[in-house]
Amino acid sequence: MDLRLLSIATLLGILCFCSAQQEGSDCIKANAQSCGECIQVAEKCGWCTDIDFLKQGESKSARCDELQSLITKGCTKAKIENPRGSTSINKNKAVTNRKKDMAEKLKADQITQIQPQKLTLNLRSGEAQTFKLKFKRAEDYPIDLYYLMDLSFSMKDDLENVKNLGTDLMREMKEVTSDFKIGFGSFVEKTVMPYISTTPARLLNPCTSTNNDTCTSPFSYKNVLKLTENGKEFNSLVSKQQISGNLDSPEGGFDAIMQVAVCGDAIGWRNVTRLLVFSTDAGFHFAGDGKLGGIVLPNDGKCHLENNMYTMSHYYDYPSIAHLVQKLSDNNIQTIFAVTEEFQPVYKELKNLIPKSAVGTLSSNSSNVIKLIIDSYNSLSSEVILENGKLPEGVSITYKSICKNGWVGTGENGRKCSNISIGDEVSFEIAIKSEKCPPQGKSETITIKPLGFTENVEIVLNFICECECSKDGKPLSEMCHNGNGTFECGACRCNEGRIGRLCECSTDEVRTDDLDANCRKDNGTDICSNNGDCVCGTCECKKRENPEERYSGKFCECDNFNCDRSSNKLCGGHGRCECRVCICDANYTGSACDCSLDTSTCLAANKQICNGRGTCECGVCKCTNPKFQGPTCEICPTCSGVCAEHKDCVQCRAFDTGEKKDTCERDCSYFNLIRVKDRDKLPQPADQSYPLSHCKERDANDCWFYYTYAVRNHTEREVYVVDTLECPAGPDIIPIVAGVVAGIVLIGLALLLIWKLLMIIHDRREFAKFEKEKMNAKWDTQENPIYKGPINKFQNPSYGSKVVVILCCPSFFSLLPAGTLLSLWSVLSLRVFHTRFQLICSFSSSRQKLQEIHFLISAVSLRFMVLRQIEQHICLRN
Repeated sequence: MDLRLLSIATLLGILCFCSAQQEGSDCIKANAQSCGECIQVAEKCGWCTDIDFLKQGESKSARCDELQSLITKGCTKAKIENPRGSTSINKNKAVTNRKKDMAEKLKADQITQIQPQKLTLNLRSGEAQTFKLKFKRAEDYPIDLYYLMDLSFSMKDDLENVKNLGTDLMREMKEVTSDFKIGFGSFVEKTVMPYISTTPARLLNPCTSTNNDTCTSPFSYKNVLKLTENGKEFNSLVSKQQISGNLDSPEGGFDAIMQVAVCGDAIGWRNVTRLLVFSTDAGFHFAGDGKLGGIVLPNDGKCHLENNMYTMSHYYDYPSIAHLVQKLSDNNIQTIFAVTEEFQPVYKELKNLIPKSAVGTLSSNSSNVIKLIIDSYNSLSSEVILENGKLPEGVSITYKSICKNGWVGTGENGRKCSNISIGDEVSFEIAIKSEKCPPQGKSETITIKPLGFTENVEIVLNFICECECSKDGKPLSEMCHNGNGTFECGACRCNEGRIGRLCECSTDEVRTDDLDANCRKDNGTDICSNNGDCVCGTCECKKRENPEERYSGKFCECDNFNCDRSSNKLCGGHGRCECRVCICDANYTGSACDCSLDTSTCLAANKQICNGRGTCECGVCKCTNPKFQGPTCEICPTCSGVCAEHKDCVQCRAFDTGEKKDTCERDCSYFNLIRVKDRDKLPQPADQSYPLSHCKERDANDCWFYYTYAVRNHTEREVYVVDTLECPAGPDIIPIVAGVVAGIVLIGLALLLIWKLLMIIHDRREFAKFEKEKMNAKWDTQENPIYKGPINKFQNPSYGSKVVVILCCPSFFSLLPAGTLLSLWSVLSLRVFHTRFQLICSFSSSRQKLQEIHFLISAVSLRFMVLRQIEQHICLRN
């Protein structure tokens, strides 16, 4: 299992490495022939303008590479063309801090809720430009509300309640804004079959004759009242409206919504908050349903009002939902669907498709319409959703929102902030990135706006498609082979039909034998050493996927990746490869730059190179004395040890003891002895520049002594010794004796307790055995077993343990009276007391007689039982 995991990890590592290489080679793989082409590849690509940058065998596209790679190849930063994008703000009017109770009333176009208002972005391919937008809800912002009502017959009760809506709604909305306008429109259905009845009578009065109602002629959409500040006028015109009728349940509300959205002049929309209240108790028709009436032309999304009536309902199909979404968004209209509870699910699904819309439950007679409008408006105005216009090809945009309480949203949530109250301020971070330049590099303009608001931000996009150095280019330059190109940014941009580094060849003579001969080394058969292409008699070397690897040389015979390696690293990681030879860094040598000239790795603890016992070669000690080894020649496996070697001499000279006590002066005068008082005074290896050994030895009395042995200047020997011995203290007799005595006493007590426990267990077992035998005794426990009574009992042997069988013949049995049988039974019972008996009677004639005999026998048996109990009682008394 571990092997499999290791294999998978290795494979993933290789894939990641290859992916990194592939990503890193984008600049070179683009094969850019000019600075403009190079900077459009990616933001990491730069162009070297140094004329002498290219080496033999390198094409112009080698000038385009990552910045660090160009510097590594020898191009200075000043010669690298790497333009960057920028952001500038053109209009930055501060958001309005308006109060409702201010004496001065500002117009809608004087109120600012989003900042800044205009920016210019200079975009380079692959580089995003980020800026911030600030949004603040202004207090007392003007509102336009258009009430669009279904006037089919089922809405009869609702119309009665809407007739006073104008003044009531004006009064309520004054709490929200001091600048409020209201309008009214109505709709029914397309005026063609099968949506309405086209009979003349039904066209005049579509309502049924059974209910005696008078209805107005059916219509598609009617603009009853343009937006006005006069609530009484609203009530007056609405009160004059009459219910109409149609045949099917879904209504033509989408036709009406489209006309309300696009007929701005007829409706009277201002550049303020626009609300459309759509009131109905039925579903809706949408695109495609018009085919039922023979209408196949798609809705054109234009205004077709004449005398405030929609005149093209019979000509254009219903609009699609997407078409409505577009028009509502373009005209900054927020929709409130006031529908009955029955159709709540349908319109909630529609709400999910229309941004900045709300759904409210309309009561059966529309009595709650004012509360519904106020609640829906508060819900819509508390949410800000940013929307951008159509983006140019290759341009992308991302949003990040910073809302109330520091809540941060990204992705789709980065477009919006919720629960915003009046006066709250939120911000958005917007990043715009271009992946390519548009044709001719023309500027583009996009807009960003909050949905449902008329304000927007204008953004001008300029694309960086050429380098600054291209402005100084010299057309028809002599440097480009007699004027066959423009010399710009350190290279020739060839005219059409010319190729080569200096535009020296035409496309017609790229492949000829004479030119190929100039690309063969030593008259060989391989063109450009099989590592390049012959272009105009000059080798242009192939590119490697790894941008760090490249071929070079006149015949592409050199490369920078086939040098010797050490530790699986090219040139040991301490040099660079040039034409297959390692050029080592300072302090390194060798064919693979694997030999370090630094001697710091050979220093021993005493600061001597290889402990004075070897030489440092390539950062490793080579010991001259074969007895020593180790990283710094400090280990001697065959040596007896410095401490053990000099122990006896140190002991005899310092303490006048040991085996060499008698020959100390003769054998132990080869070192200088220096005494110190304690171990802290001994010299330490780090403080010395010569080898030093710390020793700890034991004498015959088990006492320890400490000393150091060192050789100074390879000849002078020094021994530092601590002049006091460390001897172990003797044993304390009293605690030992007391412990032994206490142990003996405790062991004795434990043995006594164990013996006592065993005795208790044995006694209990014997007593239990005695009790058991006592219970199993055969004699009566109330009599003395030794006593022998004076009365002897005998038993008639003829009746002993025998069964007396009385056979009664039926004839004999029937002749005897019951009394006689009882007397006979009594005699026999008295004589054969303690004797088992059995009476077998065979009879077949008298069943009554048998029952009498059975009763008598039971009575006699009871008698004998009583007599036996009396006998036992008398015996016990005696």
